[in-house]
Amino acid sequence: MNLSSKSKEIDWQPYFTTRIVDDFGTHLRVFRKAQQKITEKDDQVKGSAEDLVDTFFEVEVEMEKHVCRDLVCTSPKDEEGFLRDLCEVLLYLLLPPGDFQNKIMRYFVREILARGVLLPLINQLSDPDYINQYVIWMIRDSNCNYEAFMNIIKLSDNIGELEAVRDKAAEELQYLRSLDTAGDDINTIKNQINSLLFVKKVCDSRIQRLQSGKEINTVKLAANFGKLCTVPLDSILVDNVALQFFMDYMQQTGGQAHLFFWMTVEGYRVTAQQQLEVLLSRQKDGKHQTNQTKGLLRAAAVGIYEQYLSEKASPRVTVDDYLVAKLADTLNHEDPTPEIFDDIQRKVYELMLRDERFYPSFRQNALYVRMLAELDMLKDPSFRGSDDGDGESFNGSPTGSINLSLDDLSNVSSDDLVQLHAYISDTVCADYDPYAVAGVCNDHGKTYALYAITVHRRNLNSEEMWKTYRRYSDFHDFHMRITEQFENLSSILKLPGKKTFNNMDRDFLEKRKKDLNAYLQLLLTPEMMKASPALAHYVYDFLENKAYSKGKGDFARKMDTFVNPLRNSMRNVSNAVKSLPDSLAEGMTKMSDNMGKMSERLGQDIKQSFFKVPPLIPKTDSDPEHCRVSAQLDDTVDDNIPLRVMLLLMDEVFDLKERNQWLRRNIKNLLQQLIRATYGDTINRKIVDHVDWMTSPEQVADLVKRFREAFWPNGILAETVPCRDKAIRMRTRVAGKTKLLSIMPDELKHIIGAETTRKGILRVFEMFQHNQLNRRMVYVFLEGFLETLFPQYKFRELFNKLHSRSKQMQKYKQKLQTTQAPSLQKR
Repeated sequence: MNLSSKSKEIDWQPYFTTRIVDDFGTHLRVFRKAQQKITEKDDQVKGSAEDLVDTFFEVEVEMEKHVCRDLVCTSPKDEEGFLRDLCEVLLYLLLPPGDFQNKIMRYFVREILARGVLLPLINQLSDPDYINQYVIWMIRDSNCNYEAFMNIIKLSDNIGELEAVRDKAAEELQYLRSLDTAGDDINTIKNQINSLLFVKKVCDSRIQRLQSGKEINTVKLAANFGKLCTVPLDSILVDNVALQFFMDYMQQTGGQAHLFFWMTVEGYRVTAQQQLEVLLSRQKDGKHQTNQTKGLLRAAAVGIYEQYLSEKASPRVTVDDYLVAKLADTLNHEDPTPEIFDDIQRKVYELMLRDERFYPSFRQNALYVRMLAELDMLKDPSFRGSDDGDGESFNGSPTGSINLSLDDLSNVSSDDLVQLHAYISDTVCADYDPYAVAGVCNDHGKTYALYAITVHRRNLNSEEMWKTYRRYSDFHDFHMRITEQFENLSSILKLPGKKTFNNMDRDFLEKRKKDLNAYLQLLLTPEMMKASPALAHYVYDFLENKAYSKGKGDFARKMDTFVNPLRNSMRNVSNAVKSLPDSLAEGMTKMSDNMGKMSERLGQDIKQSFFKVPPLIPKTDSDPEHCRVSAQLDDTVDDNIPLRVMLLLMDEVFDLKERNQWLRRNIKNLLQQLIRATYGDTINRKIVDHVDWMTSPEQVADLVKRFREAFWPNGILAETVPCRDKAIRMRTRVAGKTKLLSIMPDELKHIIGAETTRKGILRVFEMFQHNQLNRRMVYVFLEGFLETLFPQYKFRELFNKLHSRSKQMQKYKQKLQTTQAPSLQKR
């Protein structure tokens, strides 16, 4: 009753919205830095789990300064002593004085709480297998993605995981081969057998490489042996993920002035166009601000000239003198226009494209390989004909699946590649989806046209034929994908436009069928495949006999453009607004009212935006990497603290601080502006409201009820859960990683990069696979909970004393004394 009454007096919002997120982010930061230390010690030898745990607590004491929890997390005896001491303090605060003075009762209750309640609870919450099961349960509504599953297998460095998956695949193979089937079922079973054989082969190959000590880093392998895709320069310049790597390379070669000039001019053009549009609209409304607006444009244009083209510029962009003189004359005698820098910008682009120091050399650099990895365009190399005679393949797909790997395709001759023919054999109007049995939903009973595509695939040894069904929206999504990926196709391939139709309009359907057939035939020509070898991967995925997995929707594509702060600037705010749901109409109205003011400020601040990068957080005396995540919050800024802590946590998960600072800062600031402009305080309010709901009496009562039903179903003590063997736990790890990778939206990959997304997700998952580290996180949460529950007592000092016997803490103090001794002697 005392505990209940005290908890009702506490405002739990700061704890759940800020403290607990900060604790988790700081725990992740310590883990990341421990991983980095292990890697720096020896790149060739993989550190053991014990080394990682020891290094983790070394980093913890460096970051926390006054506390280290290594003894509590690694020594069962010290852990029990800690819990007994803690329970005794809690009993002193919560028990009536008379009961507390009764030593027999106090010790009895202390043992029950410490050994019977807290310790079993901490054991369960820190068990990696329990956490993995809980992760899978939390995202149970998300279907596993075969691509994510194969990525996890190919990236796994845990032999136990690979052996568990391989053994399960062998078990399933044995079962399928024992079935007595005939007719249509035999083809399905053959495909399943081929798929399982492929999974088994990938696991065996990966295990062999791990056991032999060969290189397993995909990026390094591709750099040495892989066949790299070509990304055009104009695509790099408009993709924020690719641009960061090209920017890093240009800074290494001393060509950053050319790239920065190109980007600055691009931003100037868009901003100038926006300002002039606002000016024209104000003139129509009778508001005249011609001189002010043109003065802002002139100041921005002169600033660009002085920064990059004048004789004082350092470094100076090298272009023909007559072009610079022509620009200077225009600036002196004419009003600046959005196109004023176009001629020089074109020359700078040609220089970056042709000069061997820049783009041509960039394609041979390790940064280019890393860029392809972030764009998810890296082909895993295939090792065939190895020394031991066994061929190794690290990419590809099941033999019976049309979704061949890029690497397999690259090893097939062009004559073999084109042995794929497809045509639309029939068109039906349906209000059901033939893939519904596979779990793909239709549009709530809405009638739409389905195109039955007959596909013939001929290999050297076999020939297959099947039908697959696609809607026009599938064709449209596929067309958008390939024209985004291969810009040269946009001028060759033309998809018939969208049009609503009546389900009785057979003439329209026949014409659409004819147009789509022509589209397919052009797509599958040998010339098209030779021009873009990587296109085959997309075509095969589209024609495979399965439900088509759509990529980004229209809104997501607009968001892709929106997060590029260079080419599209303020123009995309209005584009993104048009795509938002109607429920946000009120927020959008406020946003459009302020558009003119925002444009004016952009013009006024353009020099600062491009020439001087404002710090994201105020500088502190200590290294931000060696302090808690929340230490980077500026308390003087009136902002949404929960949302900002969430953004800092995102930085920590995906290690964005290690990326190109200039570009990451622009992306983050732009996303924050978008969130603020569209939602205002809504997101912060939603976070707070959710916490209120979580801590409401009804929810707490429901949790207590679930707890009771879990431990005493129908009033009977639940049976002990049987132990799960190692193979099941290993497969659970694979399933958990697959689930996490599957739920990552494509939009996130396009903002921060596919490789960064994968590494971030797998880093978080790996962090939970160490029991001692999980215990540390549970104790940190418990300490924060008690500090919040009893703010009037000095629990922080108490915890520092309870952890004072830490060995790492003693080493740290000795190290401090050693480093401080010379400075004291000098004094």
